[in-house]
Amino acid sequence: MAPKINIKQLNLFYGDKQALFNVSLTLPAFQTTALIGPSGCGKSSFLRCLNRMNDIIPNIHLEGQVLLEGQDIYAPSVDVVALRTRVGMVFQKPNPFPRSIYENVAYGPRIHSLFKTKAQLDNIVENSLIRAGLWGEVKDRLSQPATRLSGGQQQRLCIARAIAVNPEVILMDEPCSALDPIATAKVEELIDELREKFTIVIVTHNLQQAARVSQQTAFFHSGYLVEAGETGALFTMPEDERTQGYITGRYG
Repeated sequence: MAPKINIKQLNLFYGDKQALFNVSLTLPAFQTTALIGPSGCGKSSFLRCLNRMNDIIPNIHLEGQVLLEGQDIYAPSVDVVALRTRVGMVFQKPNPFPRSIYENVAYGPRIHSLFKTKAQLDNIVENSLIRAGLWGEVKDRLSQPATRLSGGQQQRLCIARAIAVNPEVILMDEPCSALDPIATAKVEELIDELREKFTIVIVTHNLQQAARVSQQTAFFHSGYLVEAGETGALFTMPEDERTQGYITGRYG
């Protein structure tokens, strides 16, 4: 499978503190890659490098390359707004806008002028909610505030909002950590379905979740990418003793 994103010798600094060390990794198209490792190991910092979310942090400095289909996303010519349309993000806590369910999903298409008529926008909203597995639950209350939805529904709404602009890649930063087991199962099922259309990168502390939803897993430790490979192989036959120690629960 051709790589969707190719990361080459990535070093990330917050001021004088180095957070990532010489990370190189390829992310295959139409696969889910799970990023695992102890708290503070650099997983989320790495994830935010993939759509330049780190740009909003002062005194940040990055070396190396992040190539999206061969184009360096840190090149001076890159439009960051356009990049974040191509590489969407779903955060740890559901963060719907204080607007209606409909307006949450319509927000991105409105900003990027992705439709010409109200009927086209209605269609984008409906299809995004269908793909996020939420349409059946909300189709009769699209005008109600999104904040009235349950936590699991809010997270699926945030996924619908992310895919409404038809990105190529979806980044997920611990999308289930605030959800109950039933809502988590629905989001995991959704990730599996979305992989047919999108390249997905998910940060998770839950090793069982990584095993369930991903085809590739990358293990980070103290800012270094220790090893990466096919998920089943990495969990059953890790090559590095640090990976072995983490997945067997000796530390975490």
